[in-house]
Amino acid sequence: MNIQRKEKGFTIIEVVLVLAIAGLIFLMVFIALPALQRNQRDTARKSDVTIVAAAVTSFSSNNRGAFPTATQIITYASNVSDNSKTTTNTSNIRVNTVTTSPLTPVDSEIVVTKGTTCGAVTTTTASFGTGSTRQFTVVTKLESGNGQVFCQES
Repeated sequence: MNIQRKEKGFTIIEVVLVLAIAGLIFLMVFIALPALQRNQRDTARKSDVTIVAAAVTSFSSNNRGAFPTATQIITYASNVSDNSKTTTNTSNIRVNTVTTSPLTPVDSEIVVTKGTTCGAVTTTTASFGTGSTRQFTVVTKLESGNGQVFCQES
């Protein structure tokens, strides 16, 4: 009688195949993760622009149409994310007084410009149209699209 003993365990080919599949899964995750994080930061910056626009509108309503300074906007804009803050953990909001030339915001900066409307927006700059004294624009730089500029009107 010929009895074969079968030993339990994995062959080296099975182990290598499982490691190769696991490696591919990790590679796909690490390639997709930076793009996902970049999109999340861009979404937070767009939300910050909306918060700042609401703060400017709220300040103007409470102060008989006066346009706020950057410090006053910061006191009204309470939930600005860390994506729009400087290293000193203060909001990086600037009130722009020049409205004729194209504007190039720096990283994590939110620029408020009085009396303008959003004009042509390129990859790195935003141009303005002339608006009424009550209109304003809020501009920031996004990470996606090689530093695409995002402009929102009041």
